[in-house]
Amino acid sequence: MTTLYAQPYDISATGFYFDSAEDYTQQAADNSNSYGGLVEEYELQFIDGEEIDCALFKVLNVDQVNFPAYFDACATWTEDQKRKVILAVGQAGYKFDLGADNPDSLDVDIYELDSLKDLAEQFVDEGLFGEISASIAYYIDYDLIARDLGMDYSEAMIAGTQLVYRCL
Repeated sequence: MTTLYAQPYDISATGFYFDSAEDYTQQAADNSNSYGGLVEEYELQFIDGEEIDCALFKVLNVDQVNFPAYFDACATWTEDQKRKVILAVGQAGYKFDLGADNPDSLDVDIYELDSLKDLAEQFVDEGLFGEISASIAYYIDYDLIARDLGMDYSEAMIAGTQLVYRCL
C-alpha cells in the first residue's frame, strides 16, 4: 500500500497522511488552519510504499490533480509498465499524462542486465550479428560492441534493479 502526505502550503495548518483518493477527500474537507479557514492547497509527499512506486511518484510530479490516477497506476500497472514510464519520462524526457496516456504506448526496450557488455553478449548469442562459428567466437570484442550499443542504449537503476534500455 502506498501512503502519501498532504503538506499544506498554509503554515498555520497541519497536514495529514492518506492512502486513497477517498481518504484524501474526506480529510481535506475537514482540514482547517488555525484561523478556521479551509486549507485548499497541498504539496504531496511520498511517505511509504514500494520503491518502484516512489520512483514513479518522482518522475510524474504527482500533485493534487493527478494523485488519484497515480494511486490507480500503483495498483493496476505491471512492473514493466512502471519501468517504461520511469525510463521514458525520468531519463529520456518524454511527456506523459497520467490521466490520459497509456504506458504501453511508450516504445521502450528494457533488458534486465548489468551492463551494455552483457547486452552485447546477449545479442551475439541471439544471432543478431549473424551466425558466428565457434572458431572465431573467442575473438569477438564485446567491449567494442558495447561501446557501439551505447549510442542507442543506456543503463539505469530502478528499485534496486540494474536495467539496460533504449527509448525509440
